[in-house]
Amino acid sequence: MTAPTLQTTPAGRFSTITGIGGYRGEITVRNDDIVEPIDSSDEWIRQRTGIITRRYASEDVGVAEMSEEAALEAIANAGLKPSDIGGIIIATVTFPYPTPSAAAQLTDRLGTGPIPAWDISAACAGYCYAIAQADGLVRSGVMDNVLVIGAEKLSDWIDPTDRSISFILADGAGAVVVSASDEPGIGASVWGSKGENWETIRMTNSLLDLKQNPAGGTWPTLRQDGPSVFRWAVWEMAEVAQQALDAAGVGPDDLAAFVPHQANMRIIDELAKQLKLPESVIIGRDIADNGNTSSASIPLATERLLREHPELSGGLSLQIGFGAGLVYGAQVVRLP
Repeated sequence: MTAPTLQTTPAGRFSTITGIGGYRGEITVRNDDIVEPIDSSDEWIRQRTGIITRRYASEDVGVAEMSEEAALEAIANAGLKPSDIGGIIIATVTFPYPTPSAAAQLTDRLGTGPIPAWDISAACAGYCYAIAQADGLVRSGVMDNVLVIGAEKLSDWIDPTDRSISFILADGAGAVVVSASDEPGIGASVWGSKGENWETIRMTNSLLDLKQNPAGGTWPTLRQDGPSVFRWAVWEMAEVAQQALDAAGVGPDDLAAFVPHQANMRIIDELAKQLKLPESVIIGRDIADNGNTSSASIPLATERLLREHPELSGGLSLQIGFGAGLVYGAQVVRLP
């Protein structure tokens, strides 16, 4: 017996980003506010990272609340309603519940109805991972509009006495809507992981450790091997960024913007130098005022770029995320 032909999703569809929104923590934290526990100075932090201030969310604002604020702005900017959203992906490593997901909670907050919703854990590359997923879902015809969010409340997971990473971390959420399009607006994704470097950026201990030793255990906090991460980001991520350009079939001269993960100003500047970006390319440098927000940093830096340079709308932007895992992801996108 001949098996019947299966119906499948439409072919020849493309995706593009149609709206963007952001939420930054309402508490401004200066370098001078945090230097005493790490025996440091404002000058030392500025020289090493480029950070002047970072933003923390208030105690009663978490990943879900920040995601909602950013999402509502992105949906409105896309000219849509929450009911138009077909799925939600939240990239986060700081939602305090392993299950259920922050994305599932957000469906109720937004009033989208019973749509698919899930979280992914890819640290500072999480937003680029989520864009890759949303692009595939839209192009395959599974969904017409996917809400992608990077959201982190890193201030809940830092040790104020740690000199390796805590002084750069911050809170925030950035959101975009990825929609069906007649023309391609998201280039092929270049993404991967290097599990052999798993311990380079990680939590000091797990919640299971705390459970087994509740009296003497300590709350998990983030640590990193700064020099190793810096070398990896500067040398290997420039190659990944170039691969993303090649995969999209464009060169540095075709770009309107470059928005890397806001990890460190020196890393951002070195990546731009290695890519030989022309002066016409506007580089996202949100880290100076807002710190490192992990998965939220690229959409937040992009939102700021478009707010300050609306003429970039419709231009091409190279974005790359990299962090704990070690994981990385990059693609060229058309700015909404």
